[in-house]
Amino acid sequence: MKSKWYFINSGPCSPSYNMALDEALLDFHSEGEIPPVIRFYEWNPATLSIGYFQSAKKDVDFDAVKAQNLGFVRRPTGGRAVLHESELTYSIIVTEQYPEMPAGVTEAYRVLSEGLLLGFQNLGLDAYFSVPDTEEKLADLKKPKSAVCFDAPSWYELVVEGKKVAGSAQTRQKGVILQHGAILLDLDEEKLLSLFKFSSPEMKEKMREKLPQKAVAINQLTDKQITIPQCVEAFKKGFEQALDIELVPYELSDKQKQYVKELEQKKYLNDEWNFKK
Repeated sequence: MKSKWYFINSGPCSPSYNMALDEALLDFHSEGEIPPVIRFYEWNPATLSIGYFQSAKKDVDFDAVKAQNLGFVRRPTGGRAVLHESELTYSIIVTEQYPEMPAGVTEAYRVLSEGLLLGFQNLGLDAYFSVPDTEEKLADLKKPKSAVCFDAPSWYELVVEGKKVAGSAQTRQKGVILQHGAILLDLDEEKLLSLFKFSSPEMKEKMREKLPQKAVAINQLTDKQITIPQCVEAFKKGFEQALDIELVPYELSDKQKQYVKELEQKKYLNDEWNFKK
């Protein structure tokens, strides 16, 4: 018998709601209210999200964010700033005690990202994990740079069509893993670059050069234009295959919806949270 996990496809939602629902699902799961859950969602409006540890005021050009009518939110997970525009975002919520779930952050990341790997393959793309190639890197793997930053760069890089796919981050709270990340359909690099403060034009140029190595959009890799519904199907199937689970559609109860709303008001709609650094 396959384990049954819940599946939620939220469609386009506001930035504050997206982050509140991810955190609420972590809470519900930690209290045993719901089994593990996989959720897909999009962003309305397009949004710049920053990692938990990032400095909003120092890094982000808020005039540019405003001028382009973008949303803004701080995530509960680490990692860098992400422009959520033409993408499908996924989140996985599962207890650290789940059978055969590795204790190490990097190892767990690899297990959970296996679903992404198969999702890309289901879309007909060549996807694989690149693994550490030196003793030194293997040693590094065993001691993440810092226990605080849960998105220590994973040596298990997911590679699609020869390019590294970044963009997943993890946090662990209340004995539960929350991993979420972006499956990019398209990426407007100039728009992304316009949202940051750079100390010099040279720094901006450097970032421009590094971007294609950091993020790869599906429609830059393939001639067929892939759509969000195709991604939902491919990656849903990918997670089911990788984790050997059955995904069961789930609707939140009224009480749960109320909890999400309160968390959104208290935290993700609150400047104190979004601009705390």
